Amino acid sequence: TPPDDPYLRSEQALVTGHTHHPAPKARGGGPVAAWLPYAPEAHARFPLTLLGLREDTVVDEGDTAALDRLGTAPPGYRLLPAHPWQLDLAARDLAPAFADGRLIRLGTTPFPVWPTAAVRTVYAPGRDLFLKFSLDVRITNDVRRLWRHDLLRLRATDTAVRGAFAGFDAAWQSDRGHRTADFAHEQLAVVVRDGLRDHLPPGATPYLAAALVEGFDGNPLAATARPAAWWEAYLSRVVPPALTAFDGHGVVLEAHLQNTLVAMDPDGMPVRVLYRDAEGVKLLSAVSREAGWERLVYCLVVNHLMEIAAALADHHPGLDPWPALRRELA
Repeated sequence: TPPDDPYLRSEQALVTGHTHHPAPKARGGGPVAAWLPYAPEAHARFPLTLLGLREDTVVDEGDTAALDRLGTAPPGYRLLPAHPWQLDLAARDLAPAFADGRLIRLGTTPFPVWPTAAVRTVYAPGRDLFLKFSLDVRITNDVRRLWRHDLLRLRATDTAVRGAFAGFDAAWQSDRGHRTADFAHEQLAVVVRDGLRDHLPPGATPYLAAALVEGFDGNPLAATARPAAWWEAYLSRVVPPALTAFDGHGVVLEAHLQNTLVAMDPDGMPVRVLYRDAEGVKLLSAVSREAGWERLVYCLVVNHLMEIAAALADHHPGLDPWPALRRELA
């Protein structure tokens, strides 16, 4: 059953993923019965498994206080939420830790979470909380683990992006911190991400940019009666923060369709962009300017703006989206 909330409906709208992508949406993870209960396109929702992690094995960095509010851990343990699919996938590796008491099971959250388009990132609307997990599954082009080298640079990357966004009417959903076990650093890692409410203008509703292309019930891209004005407003929100972060701050956002939320006012006009996912961000202090620019052009222009432009032209015949895009980039 599709969710009533238009934001959640957009996150769970993707069936093909990218309509013009050379590699169609693909997923490993065994037989369908193993992954369908966790599939966003099936409008899944499920509780998280709560684990107790023995205190002497905890790895904790940044602001992870939201994790401790999900339940109660017994003395000598810290709370660690886990994706039930990942627990099944890693069961053999984690069996010794359950046997010797480094891990204990504490039940489940009293509320369901909703998998977003990224599959391994879930949203708890009542808590306005996003959590990103490892999944030992190949989704599109990669096994979706939270790799140790990415986790170790997460705070520095997130801090750089927050600095780049200062003074912009745009939002960055901060990856505040992460918690995991020293004996299963990548397999049990969970990243705590900002919610939505503090980043939205009054009365605005966020939508996943990828869903605007794919289509869903209530899609403001298809419904707008002013497609040219809608497109100019969209570009004016999405393009400047990404280019300024690169040129002024050396930050390469992974500004593709699935990392971009666009907030719409009650009339369906774009009023603010929300970018997310510090794991995909590159810093020019670590990569060459040429490599960073190539990545930004792919994510922002090829993957994102060209797809939105094509969808807009499909829904509104006669609209030529390219002059406005050229003007905004200039």
